[in-house]
Amino acid sequence: MFHASENHIDKLLRLTYGQLLASRPENNRVSSKKGDSTEIFGALLQLTDPRARLSRAMGRSILFSAVGELAWYLAGDNTIAFISHYLGKKYAQFSDDGGITANGAYGKRIFLPREASQWNRVISLLRARPGSRNALIQIFSNDDAARQSNDIPCTCTLHFVVRKDALHLHAHMRSNDAWIGLPHDIFSFTMLQELAAAELGYELGTYQHSVASLHLYDDNEFGPSRTSAKEYIGEGSFEEIAMPAMPTGDPWTFAQEFLSAEQEYRNGNFSFEPASSLPDYWTDLVIISKLHSMIKAKVRSDQYEETISKLHPCYRVLVLDRIDRWAGSDDTAFGILRNF
Repeated sequence: MFHASENHIDKLLRLTYGQLLASRPENNRVSSKKGDSTEIFGALLQLTDPRARLSRAMGRSILFSAVGELAWYLAGDNTIAFISHYLGKKYAQFSDDGGITANGAYGKRIFLPREASQWNRVISLLRARPGSRNALIQIFSNDDAARQSNDIPCTCTLHFVVRKDALHLHAHMRSNDAWIGLPHDIFSFTMLQELAAAELGYELGTYQHSVASLHLYDDNEFGPSRTSAKEYIGEGSFEEIAMPAMPTGDPWTFAQEFLSAEQEYRNGNFSFEPASSLPDYWTDLVIISKLHSMIKAKVRSDQYEETISKLHPCYRVLVLDRIDRWAGSDDTAFGILRNF
């Protein structure tokens, strides 16, 4: 059993990758259809500050893909076209219907049907009985165990509890890829935790992430996971910066405005302007989705400089890292990095 508790995602990932890269008798070598990997069977990771959910490492920043995946979840969407916009075309190979939908899409399972969703049940339960141990969302189902599919959910449950006036979350995974899946899952699930805390009016508690099979793939078609993990550890420590707190009160009006803006930008409407009443917290997420779609469309204009300047400082270095990597592969790219 591997256990780690830290206040920042980079510290947590560093300990986890170090454990997976070391030659330890408790580590397993596993061959699967996705490739060979090193596995820890039985891991419990705790992030004591769930807002410290974004890595500060250059080249490890998942800001755009993480925000995109969160939007996919909140929209209750299961289309490959939506998530591929953020995670790339390879995601289509996990579809059972030729690249149209994803069987394991979490958002549909959590948020649909809207009026009778698992999410609404959990919120209603904790409002009525804050001490309940039954506020649990089930993602992996009995049907998943019985079917043949290219996309079986890795997450089993999301278990919300209120203790000492704070909302805590324990996520349990049957399987978790430590390089790509783990940081994305921690980001999305802690965002859901903070959404629930805001909706219920509680402080944000700790986040626990338990995994049966936590594994790090050898270098394969999905990316140089093992090599990348070694390089990440070799970078040393990073500045510990957390995301700002989500505004208190019902977050769903703002979340819906964020989703509407994200859709406009994903469809190429870069002139779309969200409501001026949108709080800075949600405006930042809107801007991040806009920048991703602009970069993906290879838009070159002075909009980048103006748009990035509006972002909270915690996001700027991650956005510039992404633009720097893109610009470095294109001699005709703009030179906005000089201005920040």
